[in-house]
Amino acid sequence: MTSADTTEPTDETGGSGGSEPGGYPAARLRLLREEARTGPPRRAALARLTDEWLTALFTAARPPRGTALVAVGGYGRAELSPRSDLDLLLLHDGSARPDEIAAVADRVWYPVWDLGLALDHSVRTPAEARATAADDLKVHLGLLDARHLAGDLGLTTALRTTILADWRNQAPKRLPALGELCRERAERHGELPYLLEGDLKEARGGLRDATALRAVAASWLADAPRAGLADARRRLLDTRDALHLTTGRATDRLTLQEQDEVAAALGLLDADALLREVYEAARTIAYAQDTTWREVDRVLRARSARPRLRRLIGGRPQPAARAPLADGVVEMDGEAVLARTARPERDPVLPLRAAAAAAQADLPLSPHAVRHLAATAPPLPVPWPAEARESLITLLGAGPSAVPVWEALEAEGLVTRLLPDWERVRCRPQRNPVHTWTVDRHLVETAVRAAALTRRVSRPDLLLVAALLHDIGKGWPGDHALSGETITRDVAARTGFDRADTDTLATLVRHHLLLVETATRRDLDDPATVRTVADAVRTTDTLELLHALTEADALATGPAAWSAWRASLVADLVERVCAVLAGQPPAAPEPAAPSAEQERLAVEALRTGEPVLTLRTESHPEEDGTEPVGVQLHLALPDRPGVLPATAGVLALHRLTVRAADLRAVDLPGPGGAVLLLSWRVAAEYGSLPEAARLRADLVRALDGSLDIRARLAEREAAYPRRRGVKAPPPRVTVAPAASRHATVIEVRAQDAPGLLHRIGCALEEAGVRVRSAHVSTLGSNAVDTVYVTGEDGGPLDPDRAAEVARGVEKALG
Repeated sequence: MTSADTTEPTDETGGSGGSEPGGYPAARLRLLREEARTGPPRRAALARLTDEWLTALFTAARPPRGTALVAVGGYGRAELSPRSDLDLLLLHDGSARPDEIAAVADRVWYPVWDLGLALDHSVRTPAEARATAADDLKVHLGLLDARHLAGDLGLTTALRTTILADWRNQAPKRLPALGELCRERAERHGELPYLLEGDLKEARGGLRDATALRAVAASWLADAPRAGLADARRRLLDTRDALHLTTGRATDRLTLQEQDEVAAALGLLDADALLREVYEAARTIAYAQDTTWREVDRVLRARSARPRLRRLIGGRPQPAARAPLADGVVEMDGEAVLARTARPERDPVLPLRAAAAAAQADLPLSPHAVRHLAATAPPLPVPWPAEARESLITLLGAGPSAVPVWEALEAEGLVTRLLPDWERVRCRPQRNPVHTWTVDRHLVETAVRAAALTRRVSRPDLLLVAALLHDIGKGWPGDHALSGETITRDVAARTGFDRADTDTLATLVRHHLLLVETATRRDLDDPATVRTVADAVRTTDTLELLHALTEADALATGPAAWSAWRASLVADLVERVCAVLAGQPPAAPEPAAPSAEQERLAVEALRTGEPVLTLRTESHPEEDGTEPVGVQLHLALPDRPGVLPATAGVLALHRLTVRAADLRAVDLPGPGGAVLLLSWRVAAEYGSLPEAARLRADLVRALDGSLDIRARLAEREAAYPRRRGVKAPPPRVTVAPAASRHATVIEVRAQDAPGLLHRIGCALEEAGVRVRSAHVSTLGSNAVDTVYVTGEDGGPLDPDRAAEVARGVEKALG
């Protein structure tokens, strides 16, 4: 207890309230000093004690008939913290003389002021209270919690009934104004779940937002998710109580210098434990707030559209439109929800698939869907199937729209279930003032920043996963980079990365600070400096990934962590290290020899002169083979122009997503023996796979010109309503220098989309170059396509011609 608490009066000047000697002030002081009674019991006891005191003051003032004393706001909710304001309304029916009402007010207000307690008071008739509430939203909110203290109970009850009825009748107008008030307050005070010195009341996720959720529920228009909400409010109120007692002031700002003492008062280990408690509570409230306001907006939109719809459809109810997003996931009412046919109890990948689809469409993931998935979806097998890993990468690659989806998964415990090590960094504060976010949110923000840099790297999937894990070791003692490396190896193996990719991810996490620390703290002209970095990264691909990770990490840290100066130093270091590593440049991969199945298809295609194809379903090796995870499409046909764009376009028309592809030309004995072999790994966007015969028929039509693929794709795109979606980084097309002695290598990095490979093929056909081979890899939402092209003479293009072709492809994709 601080000196500020011990200075309260202990004589009878506080009036006759309180049964113990010393009256209300002494009884109040004893209550606040009781260590055995804290939290809700103490707040309720303090409210009862104050009720008794104020009732005694009101009664002693001999109020005229038709008068009542009413508690409103926080006091009306009986949530009195040690230094809370007393919000009081002296209500009267207007029958008494003004001087009589003024005398009663003086007999009540002055003893409160004499004790040094903050008082928010008003004197009104019910009509005046109602009129003021109509003009002032904050007054209306306070009156929703009106509680009778003394006097005419009927007067208070009538006011409560009227105010509540007005609130419900005016909800379509009042709730949008309340939502705007919450947003303005968040802009002024920041987000409590991430602030080192947050305002427990005013910041986003604080006590005022919790009160706003109560008001929304009182409107009967929408309701907040109730899971954990009451406990979150209690934790914030307990923290505010301890803050009031330790400082002796009516403050709601949890400053750094007060945190250790507040933590001790709450029986917590240290200030970090205190902040984690506050952050968890604030996140619960903030998530409930986001969910509730989305529901309010949905209901209000539906209400505004209903009269018009009734006129159009004659009053017949129509089901809500459901647009497919992914297998088992649809869009409905502006949210990603589970399809009616979804079976989460038999689909362990569905939580990640739903999250990825929601993020890519820039839609919130329905809280009901998340709750259902958390309760019913079985755990993923170890290692994860490829679809699960790709869905995680797609989610991370969605950029800013991934954040609310991630928060929805985290609110129901799905993130910790997927990544158990996440629990140690969840809500973990970072004391360095350079950091804007908690450790877990910083990891997500780094992935968001990395999503914008995926065009700079050859393996966007490794960049995104490394971004998510680079600080995962901060939940353990010691060097977080070393701990993170160990955790990353475990996570990578569990999620299904092979040994080489696991080594790369571990290297990135182990050395995620290497570039920026070396660039800013070492002499770059010293050969030993550059050699040290080169020895750590070992390959140019890893260096490329580490460079992008360094920038994403810094940008996600805060505005002080990255600057043009730091960026130039790091870029200089990367250039020097790249030069060292270029002494032994990695050889470009040569196409593997055709398999026996491919040779059989090639012979058949050469004999018939027509396309020949097979479809084969793959299953995860750890499964029983009943759940398909992908489809292999093998295609052979006589070599001719336009094969790549035609095949890719037909697959897009049949809603087949290309996960990986390989195209090569082989020469068979005999006249006209040039055959193209294409191997694709595809998956249906939703629904069942098309029949092989239909694919073949459409491919024949596309090759002979009777099927206009461009027009069909354009028609299908125009038929669907445009969603906001994710603003992807622009495509990047480059020429890989010295990647092959026999062909020019064009590398395309772009957002994966239906018909992307078709557009690339068309652009290359229009450029007049010949596709010798193509290697397509879809990594999450990013397509990384490498195309080997030659000129008419069968040799590589000259540098100027190659650059012109690359610019043409980039323009076609833009």
